[in-house]
Amino acid sequence: MGIVENIAKKRIINIITFKNEGDLIMAERITGHTELIGLMAYPIRHSSSPAMHNEAFAYLGLDYAYLAFEVDNNTLEDAVKGIRALKLVGSNVSMPNKTVVGQYLDKLSPAAELCGAVNTIVNENGVLTGHITDGIGFMQALKDNDIDVIGKKMTIAGAGGAATAIEIQAALDGVKEISIFNIHDKFWANAEETVRKINEKTDCKATLYDLDDKEKLREEMADSYIFVNGTGVGMKPLERMSVVPDKSFFRPELIVIDVPYSPLETKMRSMAKEVGCKTMNGLGMMLFQGAAAFKLWTGKDMPIEHMKEVLNIRYDD
Repeated sequence: MGIVENIAKKRIINIITFKNEGDLIMAERITGHTELIGLMAYPIRHSSSPAMHNEAFAYLGLDYAYLAFEVDNNTLEDAVKGIRALKLVGSNVSMPNKTVVGQYLDKLSPAAELCGAVNTIVNENGVLTGHITDGIGFMQALKDNDIDVIGKKMTIAGAGGAATAIEIQAALDGVKEISIFNIHDKFWANAEETVRKINEKTDCKATLYDLDDKEKLREEMADSYIFVNGTGVGMKPLERMSVVPDKSFFRPELIVIDVPYSPLETKMRSMAKEVGCKTMNGLGMMLFQGAAAFKLWTGKDMPIEHMKEVLNIRYDD
């Protein structure tokens, strides 16, 4: 069941019934005081973010509305101007705009500058600041699941947008060492740049390795506190694949995180569970990256426990 369906099923919605039987509307009232937050991406109509954020606004009684706008690279500059002109509180940004939008903003957060990507814009009296909350969401999900990686070693597979945000935020937050593995694809140069930035601008030591070198992967995992799959391997249509070849790479003390969450039970997590590892899916990251943006816009904490119930989020599924 999808996020929108879960919200419709689980939330007790205030409904007004009109004279005509079946003529119903949700009592999510839009007034002259309602503040607007956007989501700019293309394609975008499939997104669950409007359902998640509007549910949180309604639950807390906040007079905000969150709407999705079809914006691509060709219309992005004008859309950003619209944030200022219409005095939007801010906006989320997704593909294909994450790595492009920064040039149209006034400021970038340290993490967004290091990542070279933005997924959240905050409008403060016409000054637009870009943030990246993917890494924040990942680190908060670990904390929420009683996993403390600060001062310890992380090994991670991936160098795309999500993996880079995780790597940068982990370094900024105090992870001691990060071993990054990636294949020699279009993201390899990005991985090299990420390693350079981490080593030059944080106290974390980062090293890049070829993911095809499985013995090196085994070696780095052997003395790591946590292993993270930040690639799309494990998600449909790659659900029968794993970046880790077999369960001999795991040991019971290793914490194993799979950022993909569709399906929830990936091949990698299944192997790790057989060995006795504590594992976690990517649903928490999805929730907490949204919560971080929510806090930036509203100054309020998203009702996490309520949202977990509504979105049917369980880390160990």
